[in-house]
Amino acid sequence: MFGKWKYEKPDGSPVFIAFRSSTKKSVQYDDVPEYKDRLNLSENYTLSISNARISDEKRFVCMLVTEDNVFEAPTIVKVFKQPSKPEIVSKALFLETEQLKKLGDCISEDSYPDGNITWYRNGKVLHPLEGAVVIIFKKEMDPVTQLYTMTSTLEYKTTKADIQMPFTCSVTYYGPSGQKTIHSEQAVFDIYYPTEQVTIQVLPPKNAIKEGDNITLKCLGNGNPPPEEFLFYLPGQPEGIRSSNTYTLTDVRRNATGDYKCSLIDKKSMIASTAITVHYLDLSLNPSGEVTRQIGDALPVSCTISASRNATVVWMKDNIRLRSSPSFSSLHYQDAGNYVCETALQEVEGLKKRESLTLIVEGKPQIKMTKKTDPSGLSKTIICHVEGFPKPAIQWTITGSGSVINQTEESPYINGRYYSKIIISPEENVTLTCTAENQLERTVNSLNVSAISIPEHDEADEISDENREKVNDQAKLIVGIVVGLLLAALVAGVVYWLYMKKSKTASKHVNKDLGNMEENKKLEENNHKTEA
Repeated sequence: MFGKWKYEKPDGSPVFIAFRSSTKKSVQYDDVPEYKDRLNLSENYTLSISNARISDEKRFVCMLVTEDNVFEAPTIVKVFKQPSKPEIVSKALFLETEQLKKLGDCISEDSYPDGNITWYRNGKVLHPLEGAVVIIFKKEMDPVTQLYTMTSTLEYKTTKADIQMPFTCSVTYYGPSGQKTIHSEQAVFDIYYPTEQVTIQVLPPKNAIKEGDNITLKCLGNGNPPPEEFLFYLPGQPEGIRSSNTYTLTDVRRNATGDYKCSLIDKKSMIASTAITVHYLDLSLNPSGEVTRQIGDALPVSCTISASRNATVVWMKDNIRLRSSPSFSSLHYQDAGNYVCETALQEVEGLKKRESLTLIVEGKPQIKMTKKTDPSGLSKTIICHVEGFPKPAIQWTITGSGSVINQTEESPYINGRYYSKIIISPEENVTLTCTAENQLERTVNSLNVSAISIPEHDEADEISDENREKVNDQAKLIVGIVVGLLLAALVAGVVYWLYMKKSKTASKHVNKDLGNMEENKKLEENNHKTEA
């Protein structure tokens, strides 16, 4: 005939909320404020409640009435509200090792029913541990919305193992389909821990420190936060110098070589040290600068090196590298030049020294004159060879008659030597005088030259230094060949002597054998005679 819906109050009393008649096809809703405009009763007596509230969690009863009976069937309605995503708030700015300190609060709001909060370290559940992990949980219900807010506070005793470790929390709640969990975002905390070790650094790298450099010592502690001040100990100074984590020495000298240390201010036993060598390089060239000596003089030259380690020494003469250091027992003009002694420490960039010696070899003019008749017999060449430094000036004087074909031809001035030659065609005997003069002396030499019609012996030209070296090389080659021939002859003689000795020995054996044969032959003849 009709159907009704009601719900039961906490005390068990009923409250009717909806009525539907099967005959009139009409629906009536009772005047219950909390369900106004939220109910809908269908033809098959299905009750729908919109905009569900926490207060809708009740025991509802469906009642159907027939002409002869009344039927009732109850159902209990459960209402769920998913909580907000948990969030870690009131986070600690830092955590200190070996100290129990509040890490933060994990909060999840607007939950129904209330849920539970769990803390995690690197994905693993944190359980309460006396003195190390303390978890305080509380929940609050809003009297208006009847929704719950859950808060869990974590106090944690951290260690260095927690550096960069993520902490999270989660809320576990129940919904229509069962238990569910929502996780928070990760939180990483700055872990403070004391310094356990001190190290010292040197800038620039200590294998390249040289005199005049600036040295910066840098002291580091492995704590967090790192120490900001240290004590620096210099060689020979027992008292430390208080400074920030760096200490600079300027324009260091070789006496700065030694052990450098640094320590914590409040813990001097925690100390670090390093050995520093200030590399140095001294060069003394004796003599040096511009030096003037006479030809034939002896000149000892020494380049003395004092360095913090083995140094390379290079000698140069007129920008050409020498094979060995120069030494002059008897100076020649070709010894003159600009000598440089240069040394360097290969491992230390920029550490080089050099000293120079400008050697001037002076000598009075020396003259030698030669003459040579042209193959045509029409002229004679007279050469005045001059040796000396500074370069002597040459002048010619001719006594007698004869045409001068060329009077000014000169050779280049090399190693204190050059020559001037004159070509003449004398009609009678003449005398040629060569005068050579420099700042040291004036030298004169003369040469008699016969008339062109009179044959005479030519004098050989002066051998130049280059030709003299060639001659010396040829002489060395000839000597080497002669020595080689003598050695070959000696070996051949020894071989021949050994051969002859062996031949004589063999001859003796042969003669002995022949003698024995002759004796045997004579014995046989005597035997025949006796038988006869």
